[in-house]
Amino acid sequence: MKRILFLIFLTIIIPNLTICSQTAPKNKQSFEYEQGAIVRGDKHSKEIALVFTGGSYADGLPYITSVLKKQKVKASFFFTGEFYDTYPNLIKVLVVNGHYVGAHSDKHLLYCDWVKRDSLLVTKEEFSKDLSDNYKKMCGLNISKENAMYYFPAYEWYNDSISSWTKDLGLQLVNMTKGTLSNADYTTPDMKNYRSSDVIYKNIIDYEKNNNSGLNGFLLLIHVGTHPDRSDKFYDKLEDLIVYLKNKDYSFKRINELLD
Repeated sequence: MKRILFLIFLTIIIPNLTICSQTAPKNKQSFEYEQGAIVRGDKHSKEIALVFTGGSYADGLPYITSVLKKQKVKASFFFTGEFYDTYPNLIKVLVVNGHYVGAHSDKHLLYCDWVKRDSLLVTKEEFSKDLSDNYKKMCGLNISKENAMYYFPAYEWYNDSISSWTKDLGLQLVNMTKGTLSNADYTTPDMKNYRSSDVIYKNIIDYEKNNNSGLNGFLLLIHVGTHPDRSDKFYDKLEDLIVYLKNKDYSFKRINELLD
């Protein structure tokens, strides 16, 4: 009889203990937004999302994939329709390895003027069709919209209308966290804004050291490939960066884990 009562006690208490030990939901009030897009997660949590985008070039993807596997880090990848068409086998490896894979505009459209940000260069119909075409190609690789609800805009450039249109499609617009030069890894030596990989790496480390919140909640953007004219590839420093941040007690999350 005592044993029966004890078992009944366990069936009541253990589920309640499990509920109490569940991870608390993210504090979305501490997220940073720009023009309606989430650009940073919780500043109070030492979590970071490595975000990779790809359009025309994939030269670094095999190496990036191997480094992430070696370091046991999950990351988030956003690709254009052209990329999905051209590199399906590389993308399948990412899916098998448990990374987040999402959309980055089918044709890599520029949505708004570089100077007059509120001046749209596409209609809502053009935007919706382009994004729909991107997801169709993802579907061909068994990547469903339900598993890729975060959308990363082409050129990392958009306005509040694009954010609203994205929401109308049942998606959430996200963008890189500003403050470091990580997104300058696409530049080539002939460009005025060219930054070497050493300069980019140092800038990331300096930002982490000199800001009270460090890289907490960061969506750190890196490109999976660059123009052949850039022989100095920043992705070659990925493992050093991961090891450095691990030693600083950062944990790496897929973007849906960082923001959900």
